[in-house]
Amino acid sequence: MKRLSALVIAGLFAIACGCAHKPDPDPVIIDPEEPVAHDHYKDVSIKASIDAVQPSTGLVLWSDNARSRHSTYGQSIALEYAYCLPCKVVKGKKDGRIQYDWSSFDGWLSDVASRNHQAVVRFRYEYPGSRDVDGKAGTTAVPDYIKALDDYKETYFKNEDGPTYYADWRNAELQWFTKQFYTDFNAVYKNDARIAFVEVGFGHWSEYHIYGTPLKSGVNFPTAAYQKEFFTYLADALQIPWLISIDAADSSPIVKDPALMELTFGLFDDSFMHEDHEGGYNEECWDAIGQGVRWMTGACGGEISYYTSADQRNFLNPDGMYGATWEQAAQKYHISFMIANDAPGGKYGTAERFKQASMFCGYSFAITSLQTNGSNTVATVTNTGIAPIYRDAFLAVGGVRSKTSLKGLCPGQERRVLVEKVTDGSDVTIESDYILPTQKIQFEADL
Repeated sequence: MKRLSALVIAGLFAIACGCAHKPDPDPVIIDPEEPVAHDHYKDVSIKASIDAVQPSTGLVLWSDNARSRHSTYGQSIALEYAYCLPCKVVKGKKDGRIQYDWSSFDGWLSDVASRNHQAVVRFRYEYPGSRDVDGKAGTTAVPDYIKALDDYKETYFKNEDGPTYYADWRNAELQWFTKQFYTDFNAVYKNDARIAFVEVGFGHWSEYHIYGTPLKSGVNFPTAAYQKEFFTYLADALQIPWLISIDAADSSPIVKDPALMELTFGLFDDSFMHEDHEGGYNEECWDAIGQGVRWMTGACGGEISYYTSADQRNFLNPDGMYGATWEQAAQKYHISFMIANDAPGGKYGTAERFKQASMFCGYSFAITSLQTNGSNTVATVTNTGIAPIYRDAFLAVGGVRSKTSLKGLCPGQERRVLVEKVTDGSDVTIESDYILPTQKIQFEADL
């Protein structure tokens, strides 16, 4: 069992003392530039329902599994996942600039999009025992041009999860590259609707731990100073919603640093819903680094536990697992997405149940008021889901969008928006530049 460090205890102490408390989100948000309906506005009838998994939400399959199960589960998910290797897209460095070939990465994104899904992306250096890089067990995904440097020396440990080589964090080029890589990645993909979220971190699987291997700061794991530098840098460099592991509460300077805690990032949990999740290490990490409010601005997700081989197969049991149902756990942590690769085909992981569980994740919009004055349309949009939407989305009438975004509209909140076009209720949509052209953000309405 993982142990809490002083960093997590400090975060929990802050919560206990009340200094981390923030009030619940206001139930009504009115943009000061958007007028509210007056007597001369007339009600407009509209009927609509949600019958599909919403973009950027839901349970997630690894791409190979999503591909093979597409005929059965294709409508039950909206997201796919894979590890991505920097060494596969970096071809070298010339005149101070990194040379890239994004074709393999682009091919994967296009394959995912061909199934009407978006991607959850995680770049990593270390993966115990993995042969994905060069066919040899445990090879890092550090670019070859860095490995060829005279002052770059990786370390090795026969980890319990598999033999593992570790990136050399003494090396200045690796430190520079790790930051610059995300700047370059963002420049190419910041507006690419094929990507929903990016997960970042250090250590095994970029999950912020190297359990089983002695951690040597500044050697096989970055120093606290570099971690602060990296995350501060990333907050400006990366415009795609990004998440870090909840384990960063225990292995990083974040919870003790108010400036880092103020950064807008989400959280992912690699062992969600395991037997001792509640009241143990995982919940304590969520509390310490999330402080009950991070979900309002940063997406929350992760992966169902592999602590036992049955966890992924059983978590969709309508009667619950370890005292909680999927719906209760998802709502408590305001989950937008969750990897559940081993659930399909099991007793509880039917395509129907998968879709039901996916539709419970993330945002869910309802139009509770729709009026027009002959020139404009004013609507009230409510979030009836369990989390906000984390990129811009706009109510539109016949393709004309409101100036007010629905981004950040929390569960239970409503937002009144104006569209400078008249509607009869038949041409109202919710549009976003960050979903696939083949996807649709649906809403409920019965007016």
